[in-house]
Amino acid sequence: MKKTFTKPQDETGERIQKILARGGMGSRREIERWIEEGRVRLNGVQAKLGDRIQNGDHLQLNGRVVHWEKFAHQTTRVLIYHKPVGEVVTRQDPEGRPVVFTQLPKLQVGRWISVGRLDINTSGLLLLTNNGELANRLMHPSMQADREYAVRILGEVSDEVLERLKQGVELDDGPAKFDDIQFHGGEGANKWYHVVVSEGRNRLVRRLWESQGVTVSRLMRVRYGLLMMPEGLKSHAFHELESKTLDVLLESVGLPKEKPLAPGKQESGKHGFYKKTKV
Repeated sequence: MKKTFTKPQDETGERIQKILARGGMGSRREIERWIEEGRVRLNGVQAKLGDRIQNGDHLQLNGRVVHWEKFAHQTTRVLIYHKPVGEVVTRQDPEGRPVVFTQLPKLQVGRWISVGRLDINTSGLLLLTNNGELANRLMHPSMQADREYAVRILGEVSDEVLERLKQGVELDDGPAKFDDIQFHGGEGANKWYHVVVSEGRNRLVRRLWESQGVTVSRLMRVRYGLLMMPEGLKSHAFHELESKTLDVLLESVGLPKEKPLAPGKQESGKHGFYKKTKV
């Protein structure tokens, strides 16, 4: 009986979704969906999940040629942007409102990807990167990345309410809670608290307070995972992570370290590294 052999899959090169995500064309999951939908062609043939790309390969997305070689080994960049109230986290807004992406430095290759969102009435720390794989890992529920917010509320809040918010309450989309609540002072009717959540559901912090009849008059994110808002970073301004902090961030999500940017390519200023302690 004649034996037949199946040619093993070529394991050289990198998977299509990994290269395109690194170039900021989308998250790895988005690109995998594009492949499944038949929107990606490799060397004239419809690509499939698991295909790897090598030097000399011809890649198309939605019928347009992708010059993937430019970002096959693109250096990862991460920005901390101080988003003001009134800006929206989108590339184009049909209502003509200002968008965060017009405030960022131009990229020669790829695009900036936001790590999660802040709604129009929330200010503070917004992470952006040109590395889609990094963005995907930072947002993945398995990471349970802490998000810390400074919240100004109106009126007094009883200990019983605070305890309920830490134990968990039922919202329209399921149970939710604050992992930590700390009082940060205030005068008159305005009181400040710092709260921590480990998921990124829409308007979660506001909805938790509102579930107890508490009005939030100001909301500002001050930390995402390991990264804090750098001291003195003004509204509309951004700060680029230095190489040491970038290495820590990459390692925290299981990605390898990368070479630092060339001299003169990084923004100056404090890099805002956060050492986690018990609260």
